[in-house]
Amino acid sequence: MKGVESLEDFYKRKFQWLPEDVRREIGHFNLFRLEPIEEGKPTTIPYRRRDFYKIMLVKGNSRVHFADKVVEVKKQALSFSNPQIPYKWEHLDRIRDGIYCVFNPHFFHQFGHFQQYEVFQPQGSHIFELSDAQAHQIQEVFEKMQGEFDSDYKYKFDLIRNLIFELLHFALKLEPSAQLEMQPINASQRISMLFMELLERQFPIDEAHQTVRLRSASEYASQLNVHVNHLNRAIKETTQKTTTQIIAERILQESKILLKHTAWNVAEIAYALGFTEATHFNNFFKKHAQLSPSQFRNA
Repeated sequence: MKGVESLEDFYKRKFQWLPEDVRREIGHFNLFRLEPIEEGKPTTIPYRRRDFYKIMLVKGNSRVHFADKVVEVKKQALSFSNPQIPYKWEHLDRIRDGIYCVFNPHFFHQFGHFQQYEVFQPQGSHIFELSDAQAHQIQEVFEKMQGEFDSDYKYKFDLIRNLIFELLHFALKLEPSAQLEMQPINASQRISMLFMELLERQFPIDEAHQTVRLRSASEYASQLNVHVNHLNRAIKETTQKTTTQIIAERILQESKILLKHTAWNVAEIAYALGFTEATHFNNFFKKHAQLSPSQFRNA
């Protein structure tokens, strides 16, 4: 798996040009149309993590690889991509249509906390299959966004940010159970949120020299400055799982990504995930996946 694709890399790959603000630490936003596939033109984008956010309406039969999952879009979908999850799209139709926007975190500086919503969280839903009526609604939002983007109105980006939130909430309403509960956060929830954030900071693994440093509940407790028993109680209360289970699930997910999307050998993957011996990783993977790493890779 290649390293992280920056906004600068994205513009060079897609358009062979760079907007002036891409290299600066300021807010960046842009909007693009998906064009019909041309003869001889690649129908996939490379599997990798990006350092920017992307919201896309895509029409046409597609297959999406993100993290360790594969989702097939039968007709049309709304998708949300974020810097924490590597992904790629395979467009299966000869002709496709759609529209998408890209932006960096600086674009939302002092304008809401969009990252807190599930569509931009590693464990959330990121692909939403749409009916024709829903696709029409989403298309209208993007057209409004395009109209504002092309205008000379000096506050147009405030309106665009609001339209991004409109897309975000449209998706959340498609999954009522995923909506945020507007309740006070108790101490256990706060500790659990801090733990999950610290866990996700270690992923994804992009380079062979990168290694997972925190592997046990006690190591996370030490980093969070709480007693390990306190951490374990908080995680159990909020997730109904043990801290060790959650750590193992996340390491297993990352191991599947590395096995499927890199050419690293099993020993290199074991080292990157913090295992001192390849045999320890083999035993761990077989216990949780019921296959050896090599069997999973070749399946």
